[in-house]
Amino acid sequence: MKLLLENIKELVQVDESFDAFKAGKMMAGVKTIKNAFLIIRDELIQDFGPMSQLKDVYKDDDFLVEIDCSNRLVYPAYCDSHTHIVFPSWHEKEFATYLRESMDGVPSLRKNGILSSSKLLHNVSDEQLYESTIERIKDIIKTGTGAVEIKSGLGLNEEDELRMLRIIKKIRKSTPVCVRSTFLGANAVPEQYQDNVAYYVDLVVKEMIPRVVSEELSDFIDVSCDRSFFSIEETERILEEGIRQGLRPKLHANAFGMTGGVQVGVKYGALSVDHLEYIGTEEIESLKDTATMPTVLPGASFFLGTKNAPVREMIQAGLPVALASGFNPDTSPSGNMNFISSLGCINYKMSPEEVINASTLNAAYAMGISDRLGSIARGKTANLFITSDIPGIEYLPYAYGSNLVETVILNGEIQLL
Repeated sequence: MKLLLENIKELVQVDESFDAFKAGKMMAGVKTIKNAFLIIRDELIQDFGPMSQLKDVYKDDDFLVEIDCSNRLVYPAYCDSHTHIVFPSWHEKEFATYLRESMDGVPSLRKNGILSSSKLLHNVSDEQLYESTIERIKDIIKTGTGAVEIKSGLGLNEEDELRMLRIIKKIRKSTPVCVRSTFLGANAVPEQYQDNVAYYVDLVVKEMIPRVVSEELSDFIDVSCDRSFFSIEETERILEEGIRQGLRPKLHANAFGMTGGVQVGVKYGALSVDHLEYIGTEEIESLKDTATMPTVLPGASFFLGTKNAPVREMIQAGLPVALASGFNPDTSPSGNMNFISSLGCINYKMSPEEVINASTLNAAYAMGISDRLGSIARGKTANLFITSDIPGIEYLPYAYGSNLVETVILNGEIQLL
């Protein structure tokens, strides 16, 4: 299949150099082409440039489909590098209780939500889990997401964790979205092991990881290394076994305190460390000149009313930053990356350009896919979205709450929204 997108008002996040990510001051730069064209052949971006060059280069070419993008912007699709989108049900009643009682102690709320979801998941069929997740996948496609990392972590026992990962594998095969899978057996300590955490860590290391690897169910291994979750020593033991068996680490870190999680992630070469509400000079210094992407979850901080990660300090120190939704039923019940982009500007004081880099290229890097997604580059996969009639790149984060995505193209094919 061949597509021609023509008369594009502005082609956004053009990449001629195949950057893996952008860091520090470079995050403030986004290359665009005004009055542009873009050509897709099969699944890949074949070419792009100013409309003035189109007739000269392709005057004798026939295009199967032509899309007039007058007054519209074209972006690379969002990459959402942190979600828990496979879950048994929403938690609106717990949310209402939380509001009524004005509960204090966010760490307890999050952990209780995980344990509650674990109990529910145990009694939900694979078919129900799969079908409900597919509906959520359809919803995030509508708002421009073209790649998503999905974590397990609500099973908290061997069989249910494997069930989740098998469902993620099925989703990967049946949806046009690029799916990355993460084994998060150490998301929280199950109730029955609260007084014997070491035994549960043994189960993760000796029983779960080998089965996950033998069935090729996961790209990454993750641990919640945080206050009231897993200690540095417990985290290191799990990561070491995951690495030994070929899983690259990612990490939940420093959501609830200065716990050393960031440093553990850097030590073990984690692709990303996520949350980061509590980081200081030591954590920032440890992240400099590493391959670890700092990833913040604005939706969780917004929903829980907790402190924001110090994004400005990180960028000013020369670090890259990625934005992700953290989509889950307890702390961030939305996978809308347009809204996450707005929160990046409003609550984290990021520029529109910084938000674009954080939600596309840098987020793709945090998923290990920036070589093929996250920017407009020749030879990359054609995962794009076309906006409605908007003035420019500033308008997308400005108009929070509005879905300004009009057309989504994934793997070179127009999606029915």
